[in-house]
Amino acid sequence: MGDHATRGCEALKASAAPPEDTAALEAGRRLFAAEVRFSAGVQHLDELPAPSLPEVAFAGRSNVGKSSLINALTGRKSLARTSRTPGRTRRLNFFVLGERLLLVDLPGYGYAKAPKRQVGSWQRLLHAYLRGRPTLGRAVLLIDARHGLKESDREMMAALDAAAVGFQIVLTKADQCGEEELAARASAIASELARHPAAHPEILPTSAKSGRGIAELRAALAMLASAA
Repeated sequence: MGDHATRGCEALKASAAPPEDTAALEAGRRLFAAEVRFSAGVQHLDELPAPSLPEVAFAGRSNVGKSSLINALTGRKSLARTSRTPGRTRRLNFFVLGERLLLVDLPGYGYAKAPKRQVGSWQRLLHAYLRGRPTLGRAVLLIDARHGLKESDREMMAALDAAAVGFQIVLTKADQCGEEELAARASAIASELARHPAAHPEILPTSAKSGRGIAELRAALAMLASAA
């Protein structure tokens, strides 16, 4: 294995390892085992619920697996709607978790099977939300592990930098990659993250199918709820 992939392996091992304090994993498990309910579907800024609980927004290209990841995190099969059709999520969907955290499923960016005018409206709503939401604690930026960063992902990272919204890269569909390929992908992404002040350095590989990385992501998000 080359140096590039070796560095990626080291990064993945560090990010995927359980926290030293196993209480963090238990806190994540308990939070995401709590009641979760749909709160609001927002298509216009004036429909946004009043800021209250800390919020975590899930962003990513169309069909990257946002809804599948939210379902895996909460242990529900159909909390968030999944579809093979890119662009199915057409609004900001808010879910209340344990009355302690809001999970926000954002419209996918990039390719979508919808009229350009409609896609443009979704994107304006998404960017306005990211710029102006005082209770937004973190964005989870999903990247398909099979493909790595696309230009639309880079545009989103720049937008998050400009909005001063901290974000963490989460690789989806990691079960569909070999470990060497996954490590090389993580290393390449880590090199780009160094140029983004809003980025968390850890890259977390996940799989909604196998459960990889789900406990670790729950633990990280539970820390945001605890800090409120």
